[in-house]
This record gives sequence, structure tokens and C-alpha cells, in this order.
Amino acid sequence: MELELFKTLWGHEGSIAGAVALCQEAGFSGIEGPVPRSDEGREAFVGTLRDSGLSLIAEVCTATPPGFYVPTPHATPEQHLISLREGIEWSLPAAPRFINTMAGADSWSFRQKVDFHSAIVGLEKEYGISISVETHRGRPLNSSWMARDILLEVPDLKLTCDFSHFVVVAERLVLEEEPDILKLCCEHAFHLQTRVGYAQGPQVPDPRAPEYSEALAAHERWWDEVWKSQISRGVEVATLTPEFGPDGYLHCEPFTEKPVANLWEINRWIALRQRERFINQYPDKPAS
Repeated sequence: MELELFKTLWGHEGSIAGAVALCQEAGFSGIEGPVPRSDEGREAFVGTLRDSGLSLIAEVCTATPPGFYVPTPHATPEQHLISLREGIEWSLPAAPRFINTMAGADSWSFRQKVDFHSAIVGLEKEYGISISVETHRGRPLNSSWMARDILLEVPDLKLTCDFSHFVVVAERLVLEEEPDILKLCCEHAFHLQTRVGYAQGPQVPDPRAPEYSEALAAHERWWDEVWKSQISRGVEVATLTPEFGPDGYLHCEPFTEKPVANLWEINRWIALRQRERFINQYPDKPAS
């Protein structure tokens, strides 16, 4: 199994050309982010990626205004599915590797959540492209226990595993005490987002800080289990996006709002650290 690293556009303040340059400097394989919602923007975006030779993981957030991530209150499952369908159709001309989506709402009944994710599996077959659903607050897969219950009902569902959300929802390193849930999530893991959460938040201020070493070590144990599962399932290419981000995730000083860390610096650090760990564990497996 090969490991490929992707740069998130979340928090990237420059141009797509600037993002490409950062990827190439760090040896990343591609970009993860939404395809621009204008014909001109999409054309430029696709052209830059094509010329660079980098791959794209297309991000689609359902039932949200452009640039936002929290779903619109009271949007129905049908509206979320329409939104996902529109996002897929808009993204396909960019030839993405797959669709990564934050989809649905946490407020629905369990049956609505199950039916919604079953419909996502149906969209995969309809469009002929893999759709991986993020474990994310505000969405149906917001906690380890809800993710378990949905996966047991929708066995073909693909997961983007961002375990930091499970941690803040439970206010503890919850997968340490739920090995069966970790195993189930790993069996469905299609894509990995490596952000480190802690008991009171989805993002530690800086993963290099010694005071967060326990949280980092726990997350790395969980990511290791994802790789083990993917290798056992015969996955040929594992994808990883470091996703420390802005918008309330990044800690800032009071009054000055000065960030306590540089997002690209810590995303680059966490990604290259995981690549090195992967190579050390699997010296016979390539890591791009």
C-alpha cells in the first residue's frame, strides 16, 4: 500500500497556484478542497491542477452556504441529498480521485440518518465515483457511538476518519476505551484526516507541544489501526490530509487575535511525521 499526502485548502489564504507550490515543496500528492463555484474559477482551478500533475480530493459540504461548514437549520434529508448531488456534478469535471463530504445533520432521527447514508451509497453507484463521509460534529457521524450504529446499518458506507471530533464530543480520548468501535471505523476507513483533538476541543493549539503528547500519541495509535486495516483489505493507495484549520479551531491570543501557530507549518509537520512513521512501520511500502 502506498501512502499519499494531500494539502487542505481550508485555511489556505493564497491562490491555488500558491497551494500547488507548497504541495510540491513538501512532496505532497495533491489538494483537498471544494471546486470553485463559478465557471471561470473552476476552469482556472482545474487548469492549474492539471498543469501541476497533482491530484484532487473534491470536498462537498451539504446544505451550507458557500464557504461555510455548519448545515442550514432544519434542512431536510432530501435537501441535503440534492445539495450533495449538485456538488458531485459540479466537481466531476475536475476529475477528482473521490468525493469527500460533510453531509447531513446531527438533529435527525436515527432512521433518517440511516436512510440518508444508504442513499449516499446509492449515489456512489449512480455517479461511478467513491464518496467518503466525514466523521464530523454537526453531522450524523458526530460521535463514536452514533457512527457505530450507522455503520452497522449501512455496511457499504465509506468513512473519512477525523477522530478529533469523537474526542471533543466525548470530552476524552474515547477510542482508547472503545476498541470495537475503533476497529469498525477502521474497517470502513477510506480516507484519513490527521488533526489531533483533545478533551475540550477538536484541535490542540500545537501538536508539537509536550503538554499534548498524550493526545498526539493516542491519535497516532488510531491512525496506525486505519493503515493496518487498509493493508489487510488490499487498499493500494492510502490518502492522508493533515487538517489543522482556522475558523475557531486555531487558538488565538485574546484581544490581538494573533494565532498561536502557523497552520501550514503544523499541517506540514504532522503530515511528514506520519509519512516517516508509515515508512518505519512498512519499509516495503512506498510513501509518496
